[in-house]
Amino acid sequence: MPSRRQILAFTSLFVTLPLLPRPACSAGNEVIGPLKLGFIGAGQVGSTLAGFWLRGGRHPVMLSARTLSEAQSVADNLGGGARAGTPQEAAAFADIVVLAVPYGALPAVARDLGGSVSGKILLDATNPYSWRDGAIAAEAARDGAGVVTARYFPQARLVRGFNSIAMTALRAEANETPRIAIPLAGDDQAALATVSGLTREAGFEPVVTGGLSSAKLFQPGNPGFEAVTTAPALRAQLGLKPA
Repeated sequence: MPSRRQILAFTSLFVTLPLLPRPACSAGNEVIGPLKLGFIGAGQVGSTLAGFWLRGGRHPVMLSARTLSEAQSVADNLGGGARAGTPQEAAAFADIVVLAVPYGALPAVARDLGGSVSGKILLDATNPYSWRDGAIAAEAARDGAGVVTARYFPQARLVRGFNSIAMTALRAEANETPRIAIPLAGDDQAALATVSGLTREAGFEPVVTGGLSSAKLFQPGNPGFEAVTTAPALRAQLGLKPA
């Protein structure tokens, strides 16, 4: 009997949506050097993603949470040399800062981190929910989460990604064949290439949907959200040209 993912991949190939231009940055086989990763948030999202990139032993990781003891507990459980620090320390430590907090916390996080993310890649794995995040969720539903996050971190090299699939599914599907697709969006082509490389290292296939405005395609309430499927099927589902 075919798996749920196989069914999704097959049926989504027949979605008839208008084709959009192929993004300028297509995912190649990027080879990236060791990168320091700082996580703002150490819950399910932060700990899962940190675990993926610790696994290869190439990327030093620092986790932060509401308290240092909470971050230290997660780091200890992950092992692999994971460290704990405050959000400010994690941002200062990192080449890439990963946002893994409730979307409603972004204004406070932006104030707390200040210029420490300036010029750095900022991977935004958050999701806006009206029931939890209030006015900023309504803003993100209207304008798109990528565009709204960029307003709070204007000096960062923002990439939206790893927000569209539940962490339980990611843990189950990493390195499966065929690999499942992770949609990514951003305006900085070099940042997209770097995050695409990290996506492959984690065991998935990146699909660049376009600039930050296109991140709306895979936020809650839109067709790419919770789409656990292959890269060709996701491109068809989102109306993107084949790779």
